Amino acid sequence: MTQRLPPSLTPLDTALAALLSGLAPLAPVELPLREAAGCIAAGTPLLAAHPPHDIAATDGWALRANDLVGASSYSPLPLMKAPAWIEAGDAMPAGCDCVLDADAVEVSGPLVQVLAEAVPGQGVRRAGSDIAARTPAGAEGSPVGAADLLLARVAGLAKLGVRRPRLRIVNVPGATATMHMIAGLARSAGLDVEPREAGARDEASIADALDASSCDLVLTVGGSGVGRRDAAVLALARRGEVKAHGLALQPGRTAAVGRLGQVPAVALPGSPDAALAAWFALVQPLVDRLAARRTRRRITLPLARKIASSGGIAEVVLLAEERDAWTPLAVGEWPFHAIAGADAWLLVPGDSEGFAAGAPVDAYLIRE
Repeated sequence: MTQRLPPSLTPLDTALAALLSGLAPLAPVELPLREAAGCIAAGTPLLAAHPPHDIAATDGWALRANDLVGASSYSPLPLMKAPAWIEAGDAMPAGCDCVLDADAVEVSGPLVQVLAEAVPGQGVRRAGSDIAARTPAGAEGSPVGAADLLLARVAGLAKLGVRRPRLRIVNVPGATATMHMIAGLARSAGLDVEPREAGARDEASIADALDASSCDLVLTVGGSGVGRRDAAVLALARRGEVKAHGLALQPGRTAAVGRLGQVPAVALPGSPDAALAAWFALVQPLVDRLAARRTRRRITLPLARKIASSGGIAEVVLLAEERDAWTPLAVGEWPFHAIAGADAWLLVPGDSEGFAAGAPVDAYLIRE
């Protein structure tokens, strides 16, 4: 049996609503720090102040700044005894509030002279200056980044609370390069990715690989078109339910959305441009819902030249930032060099005819 597209394409908004219907954010889990990067922070703890007390920021002599007024190389200040020498990271001795460099104090036998003034806090990291008390270990609903991990490690945490959707991605033979691209995007977005390989392109082989146990969403890559050897959507219908196949989305017209029990499923086309467009328009909103991610940041810049769009079809446009403007790289079909050179993407709604040159538009960054 050959899968066919319906006489009329499903609007993107309708397909997305069907995909997201009834879905709630996942419960947070605690992950080791090395696994939490890119995941969405959830229920992160409040950190204690760091450093917990004043410490030396540099190696040198610990002194009290008010005792050094007037000291200089021309008018050395004699001391009764040598001050304490401390290393960077050492706790400041009681009564000391500055650290002088080694050559600012001259020690010759019992004679000790200070050759420079100082100000309170010089050479010192104040208590709480690196991490204020009750600072969250990560911004709730935002991806865990390198700075968040630094704070957590400095504070002595071993784990962070995050939401990390578990993705099972099924490669239909013939779409391997596209599958690896999508898997890479998923991993960079913090997903726990489990790739699987369908034994062949026929309906039964793909259906055998569609196991929705122990995962939160399922993607198939390839086999969603209407060719004689395309059977991904038929396999999805066999194992679950197809909500929509044939979307008013360009690229990505042959994508499909459905369910495997309660688990959302998306059939992505095997072509890299169509799969990437469907990832942006369908899968990213799905992942954001499951991970309770905050609204993604958009960058507003004027268009360097106009974008003309076909009415009735939502179009994903690739953009490059050039001279403080968005330059359209590809509309409709995307050559590989446009995918490689794109900085952002823009969705032109199906009820729009496009945007004029110079019009400000909001675009999502591809690499955040």
